[in-house]
Amino acid sequence: MKPQETHSPASDAHPSAEATTTDRRTVMAGLAGLGAGRLVGAALGGASGAPPAAAAPAAWPALEITNGPIRAQLALPDREKGYYRGTRFDWTGVITSLECEGHRYYGPWFDRTDPSVRDFIYDGQEIVAGACSAVTGPVDEFSTRGAGLGFEAAKPGGLFLKIGVGVLRKPDSGRYDPFTLSEIVDGGRWDVRPGKDRIGFTHEVADPGSGYAYRYEKRVRLSGDRPELVLEHTLHNTGALPIESETYNHNFLVLDRQPTGPDFEVRAPFALRAQRPPDPSLAEIAGTTVRYRKTLVERDTVYTGLEGFSDSPRDYDFHIENRKLGAAVRVRGDRPLVRLALWSIRSTLCLEPFLRLRVEPGGTFRWTYRYEYGRPAARS
Repeated sequence: MKPQETHSPASDAHPSAEATTTDRRTVMAGLAGLGAGRLVGAALGGASGAPPAAAAPAAWPALEITNGPIRAQLALPDREKGYYRGTRFDWTGVITSLECEGHRYYGPWFDRTDPSVRDFIYDGQEIVAGACSAVTGPVDEFSTRGAGLGFEAAKPGGLFLKIGVGVLRKPDSGRYDPFTLSEIVDGGRWDVRPGKDRIGFTHEVADPGSGYAYRYEKRVRLSGDRPELVLEHTLHNTGALPIESETYNHNFLVLDRQPTGPDFEVRAPFALRAQRPPDPSLAEIAGTTVRYRKTLVERDTVYTGLEGFSDSPRDYDFHIENRKLGAAVRVRGDRPLVRLALWSIRSTLCLEPFLRLRVEPGGTFRWTYRYEYGRPAARS
């Protein structure tokens, strides 16, 4: 994500409640059978596509899970009242808060939201996020040649699919903009299966006109009594055409709301190379490590594509540490990297690892991310 510093006109395609075929009864049926899961949300959503950062934690439908070391709150997919109703990121498993051993790792990186904003802007000392970017935590996005499934073949006003969102309408301009709300023509069918230390989500979408259809399953779980979060993904191709996409996790880290700066360090298991080195006054790359040279303030931005990884899944293994706080997170995946980016502003540090997937009709693709929370590793 790169900063945008000008307003764009408000989208007039914000979906109405009548425009969806999302089966909210399925979600509510899941909530009725909560079992050990804890419902912490209430139906109080606003019209902006996301709540302001200052909103009370119970201002949207949500569930809380815990295993002892970790307590996390997840926003539920809800077209009318959900925490996140943008059309860029996957709606399943949006983590609005995660606390572990006295530290909070995720939360809003923005001060408020405004549906007229494209991506985000700075307004005085405030960071203002648009509806498509106002999301939190380790959140997924899917992209096919920079857009969605079937976008290139669709005519203006036609339909395409965004995995984790639904069937969207192609704008009259014919250009895809991930930072602008698209009309949701069919939000698909959602199923939510909560438990004390895990929540399962299923999203089923079909567009017979394009030939694309899928069943997407995501399970967010905590590992036993360990300080580990696991995101397990399964994509079933139930349509007539192959599904080809890149997917990545944006990893909006907001560790104790500390500003990005020299107390943070990002380490990889391989020697890092920058496609375009960051501003040397802000950050530097030294071997396997990214270090910040100053605390980011105002509109300071560190953005760079990173290389040096192999085609082995073992290279999907990163440590982000803050030695002043004595807190760290290790991020691992079980698929090979195809791209890697680092984006940081004063309020968040985001390491973005990309995967590529191809699923033939009738086929299935699985992948898993693991997040281990704890103290920084001892230095030799």
